This record gives sequence, C-alpha cells and structure tokens, in this order.
Amino acid sequence: MNTDLGDYRESYEKQELLENNVSDNPMEVFQKWFLEVDENFDVGETNAMTLSTLGLDGFPKGRVVLLKKYTYEGFIFYTNYESEKGRAIANNPNVCLSFFWPAAERQIIIKGKVEKIAENLSDGYFESRPRGSQLGALVSHQSEPIENRDVIEQRLESLEKEFEGKEIPRPEFWGGFIVKPVEIEFWQGRPNRLHDRLRYQLDEEFNWNLDRLSP
Repeated sequence: MNTDLGDYRESYEKQELLENNVSDNPMEVFQKWFLEVDENFDVGETNAMTLSTLGLDGFPKGRVVLLKKYTYEGFIFYTNYESEKGRAIANNPNVCLSFFWPAAERQIIIKGKVEKIAENLSDGYFESRPRGSQLGALVSHQSEPIENRDVIEQRLESLEKEFEGKEIPRPEFWGGFIVKPVEIEFWQGRPNRLHDRLRYQLDEEFNWNLDRLSP
C-alpha cells in the first residue's frame, strides 16, 4: 500500500487572532470561541475534545471525550475511574485536551492537571443523564476485554430487570474529572500556513502570561 496524500490542501482564510482583541484570561477567550463555533458553524458536537494521557505502558494515548462543563477553574468531563484513561490519570495527572473545529479553522490545545470533582457534583450529573446512559455506566467494565457483544447486552437486560421502577444509583467507579489548565494555546488558521498562535501560560503567582508563537 502506498497512498500519497500530498495534494490534500486547504487555504485557511476565514479569521484572524491578534493580541489586541483577546482577553487577559484564556478561559474568557475559550468561552468566546466555543460560543461562536457552536452558534455559527456546523461542527457536530462542539464539546467533543481529545483527551491525551500517558498510559501505564509508557505510551501516550488520545481519545475523544465530551466536555460537560467549563468554569474559570477548568474543564469537566465524566468517565469510568477504573477505565484505561482513569488508571492513567491516577498514575500521572498531567494531561492534554485539544479541540479542533475545522469549519471555523480553529484549534485549542490545553495542558493541565486532573483532579476528581466532588462526589455530590458527580451524583447530580449522573441523576441528570438518560436512564439508558445510567445503566450503561453500570453495564460496562470500561476498557476490559469481553468475549463478544452479547456479554454487555445480557448485562444490560439483567440490570433493566433489577432496577425496573427503581432509582439507579451512581456507581462509585464512575464520576467526574476536572482539568485545571496551566497552559492554553489558541490556533487560528491563516493563509500560506502563517497561522496565528497565541499561548497563555500560568505562572507561580497564578497570573496568565500571553505570548505569540511562530506558526
């Protein structure tokens, strides 16, 4: 197999990113970009982000997860704490998040440290999920090998009967993480591959410092 993709090219010309039109706080820039993309571009799930961790095997691994909340403090997502990514985070809390919105020619790369959120917050979000998603959290021993699809279908059927007419409790192994950023880079595509890249870094006094990176 020899497939040449050298002719795959796009010219990025929609917008610009300049220092004089961004906030001193990158979380405010994130909110502005997120809302602009969500309201004006057809990107599917605007909150889809790639979470990269360093695995127990020493290899980095990225996978797409869904952002469920963001605040000045950081970015919150939910998962199985005993999954491959959960175990990787427990071993090394330094992670990277990335958003890529090609329709807007924008990318955001976030370095941060992960912490579990409070149990009552995980409880509240779990209660808001559709019943099928609640059962799904109980059914799946995430990242563990299974013999075939029938295994999880049978587990689901069994749990549907067990909890028929009952409230479904949040399992202890499932809940939220918050990524507290230490660096956020905003990337805006520009013509001739001379893209705009603005990077915010958090210093020891918890102030954000802004610089421009060469494309």
